[in-house]
Amino acid sequence: MRSWITLAMVALLAAVLLGGCSSGGSRTAPAADSSPARSTTLPTATPEAYALVEAALSQVGVTTSYDPAYVRLAYPGGDVPIETGVCSDVVVRALRGVGVDLQVAVHEDMKANFERYPRRWELDAPDPNIDHRRVPNIETFFERQGWRVPVSAEGRDYVPGDVVTWSVSGRPHIGIVTAEPADSGTRYLIVHNIGRGARVEDVLFRFEITGHFRSR
Repeated sequence: MRSWITLAMVALLAAVLLGGCSSGGSRTAPAADSSPARSTTLPTATPEAYALVEAALSQVGVTTSYDPAYVRLAYPGGDVPIETGVCSDVVVRALRGVGVDLQVAVHEDMKANFERYPRRWELDAPDPNIDHRRVPNIETFFERQGWRVPVSAEGRDYVPGDVVTWSVSGRPHIGIVTAEPADSGTRYLIVHNIGRGARVEDVLFRFEITGHFRSR
């Protein structure tokens, strides 16, 4: 089974330009440390998946704001200032924490298969400054890698390291399943940025789930 580490090199108008990341409010869950206790009743994951989770959790308390503005980035390894970003930046930074540059992976795939990606931004060529920060593009890339798994209403079906996408009032959102159980013990908490920086919250079923992804 492939891990995230072995991936193939692998304010409303601005939010629309980024292609997602709702800035709607949410309830704050207790903060998680970088190595949360693992549940003995919920499903476990691979060491690589836990490494991805810890890379995502390392952003909590560091990325403290939300800014969906278009920014010209270095390539490869480009990023907006670590203290800010959008929901997709949580995923991009977490993957970089385990050695995967999603900016490069998405850009290279879009160059070779541009017609397979959403055309909702009226672009006629890939843009490495922003393509990997748009949730629909991330969904498309993950699906093209064969990582889509069924959407479920059962919390146990979402394991640490899974990536989940939602529709929040019609706008795309994305986050990573952590290894910290919710108070109910029936599901894990999510690390995401929905408008107030990277936070760990019980939001798995708060919004309409549109995608569920896990590396093979």
